[in-house]
Order: sequence, then structure tokens, then C-alpha cells
Amino acid sequence: MLRPSLEFTQYASSEYRQALQRLEALQSMSRKGECWDNAAIESFFSTLKLELDLQKAQGNRADTRSLVFEWIEVFYNRERCHSSLGYRSPTRFEEYRAALN
Repeated sequence: MLRPSLEFTQYASSEYRQALQRLEALQSMSRKGECWDNAAIESFFSTLKLELDLQKAQGNRADTRSLVFEWIEVFYNRERCHSSLGYRSPTRFEEYRAALN
């Protein structure tokens, strides 16, 4: 099972906020348990956890990283149809939008 890389306390820590500030990154955060603020990414990670077969990783970090990359870049972006995109993959949807312009 994939775990979030940061627990809420780490996400809210001053050290983490300082790192974001150095990178000039904007932190978006509400109260703990308020997933509605980030519904799109919550949905993405839910899909990732449901569809990705982590048994193939065999507990190896490099294998897991490779599997996640392949799932996102090959399957999710190029092959998986998304109802919100008219049942097209993100790549096909971008091609469709470009053809309209």
C-alpha cells in the first residue's frame, strides 16, 4: 500500500514551510481531513492505489518508483480513458483540443 509521503504534522512543520519558501513554492493546506480542497489529486492517488499492482515491486524502492512512473506516464496519461475528458486519455484529449484550435 502506498502511504502519503508526508503526514499532516510533517506537512505543516516549520522546516517544511521554510523549504517551500526557499523554493518560492506556494503551500496549499486546510484543516486535517479536508480532502475537498484537493479533490482532483485525492482522486488521482485513490485511482493509483486501486489500479497499480505494487506486488510487482517486491519491496524494492527503485522498482516501485519505476512502476509508478510507468503507470502515470504510459498507462494513465496515454491509455486510460477519463470520463471527465470525454472518455479520452489525457494525451488524446490534448490532441483533440489542439485540433480544435
